[in-house]
Amino acid sequence: MFSVSRKFLFNIRLYRPVTHRFRSTSERFGRAVEDLKGVTVQPPNEVKLSLYGLYKQATEGKCTTSRPGVFDLVGRAKWDAWNKLGSLSQEEAEQQYITLVENLKGPVDPTAMELKSAVPNGVVATIQDGVFTIRLNRPDKKNSLTSQMYQGIIDLVKEVAERDDVRFLVLTGTGDFFSSGNDLGNFIDMAKSGRTLEDLAKEAGELVRAYVSSFIDFPKPTMALVNGPAIGVACTILGIFDVVYASDKAFFQTPFSNLGLNPEGCSSYTFPRVMGNARAGEVLLMNKELSAEEAKLCGFVSEVFPHGSYADEVEKRVRKMASLPPKSLMYSKLLLRDTMKADLHAANNRECDRLIERFTSDEALGAVMNFFKGKGKL
Repeated sequence: MFSVSRKFLFNIRLYRPVTHRFRSTSERFGRAVEDLKGVTVQPPNEVKLSLYGLYKQATEGKCTTSRPGVFDLVGRAKWDAWNKLGSLSQEEAEQQYITLVENLKGPVDPTAMELKSAVPNGVVATIQDGVFTIRLNRPDKKNSLTSQMYQGIIDLVKEVAERDDVRFLVLTGTGDFFSSGNDLGNFIDMAKSGRTLEDLAKEAGELVRAYVSSFIDFPKPTMALVNGPAIGVACTILGIFDVVYASDKAFFQTPFSNLGLNPEGCSSYTFPRVMGNARAGEVLLMNKELSAEEAKLCGFVSEVFPHGSYADEVEKRVRKMASLPPKSLMYSKLLLRDTMKADLHAANNRECDRLIERFTSDEALGAVMNFFKGKGKL
């Protein structure tokens, strides 16, 4: 019978055929510990420390020991790497350890299904058993989106839209966050180019326009697995997705007015139709934070699962969708979405036209400066 292994949720590299029965996270963690011994590439010190901290968290839980003395520099660095993980669950620590080791190992199967488009830093892209998965992979930056990530995802989505070996698309995140949205560091990086503010604003606005358009035009089903908080464009884009599953640790927020900006991701169109005008107004105008349960009650989220069982629950649903006839899925998606596609593009254009203007406004520039001075608050 056609099946999707749980590996699609966690694999850091491109598709690797599964030739064994499903193994638990703990078993794969044990395998990763052994695999690390065979890695020939010497990882950077920060990666070594991350591996150490994750191993301690996975095997012993939260750090409860005292920090080593000031002269024990190595011991203090190791302690810091462990202690900063806080209350991260042992299972999540195992998974992050596995991910790091997989990344160090590199591709192991010469028949791996390659993607033609370049996969940018901060993104993991896999095709496995007909499931194309985009994993936002900057957990230390709350999976915020860089300009390179935007463009890379646009290219990937356009590529797999035409591929017969892809049945549907999954978007998820690594670690505690789904995504905190746009990386405000993009503004600083773009400003270093020496170009005019107006040119930079137009470039940023057009990038958002193309990013959102790629999902509007995607002809196959889309599924979002919201493993944690979704903020800004990471939240608004969900209104375009066909199915959204969330952990009960997730929340949803669009802090546009706090940042002197305006709604994007077609949220000015999708949110009122999904949530109703009153709730959409609170979310888009007043920066209201929606809990996962509130999002479900207003129809923004399909289902919410306890975080402890979240991975197992979404795996079942991905497996279910992957077992369905692909043409039926695609044509059903088109019937559901085609009637509103023109309206979505129109909303996206209105939002991005306004966003280009807002990027150069005193309100937005002041909010960004306050953010980097530590005064800003989402």
